[in-house]
Amino acid sequence: MEGTEVRKLAALEDTHWWYRERRHLLAKALDGMTPGDALDIGAAGGGNTRVLRDLGWRPAALEYGADGARVARERGLDVVRADATALPVADGSLDLVVAFDVLEHIEDDAAAVAEVRRVLRPTGTWLVAVPADPRLWSAHDEAVDHVRRYTRETLGAVLTDGGFTIDSMDSWNVLLRPVVALRRRSSSGSDLDDLHPVVNAGLRAVITAERYLPVKQLPGVSLLVSARPRP
Repeated sequence: MEGTEVRKLAALEDTHWWYRERRHLLAKALDGMTPGDALDIGAAGGGNTRVLRDLGWRPAALEYGADGARVARERGLDVVRADATALPVADGSLDLVVAFDVLEHIEDDAAAVAEVRRVLRPTGTWLVAVPADPRLWSAHDEAVDHVRRYTRETLGAVLTDGGFTIDSMDSWNVLLRPVVALRRRSSSGSDLDDLHPVVNAGLRAVITAERYLPVKQLPGVSLLVSARPRP
């Protein structure tokens, strides 16, 4: 992701409906887990890393780019600059890895999966989020340097082939998928834009309502996975 996009993300993530809900989903996924050593891959400005820290985990923010690493460091986070396909972490040393919207940026996603498998303890957990549905491919994906969008089948295959057991795979941003599809047909760049407060509040209300509806197996804009190393 370009440095300007990282800076834009960092400025937006505290208030933007999409990032706020994603932090809620992360916190919900961690509910009931005993905090330990964690790595947030592709941390960018560190919004998700701060969730981990606030919940008692011992997290490090891993960023490939200088801009993202600088922003996370400015926010008081422990930062490591490295490639997700060559993690500077000892074998079997982590209890948790978070990789939200990372795999789609990596040409060799199987190599990244193998690295996460290597660094996780046998009892560890991997939380993954990726953009879903290649039919939604647009200028937004190109602007933020996506290599692909996943289907349930392609994501499931790369994880299971890489030595993981999938505990759950849920769709997210289901209710707004028609709006996203319509907008991206005519988009010319990234969707990482500041929104009018009224619009932001309205979209936040819709995505919050999704928490309580039985839509997790319907087509959405993203996929969320909880996986663990296969013995």
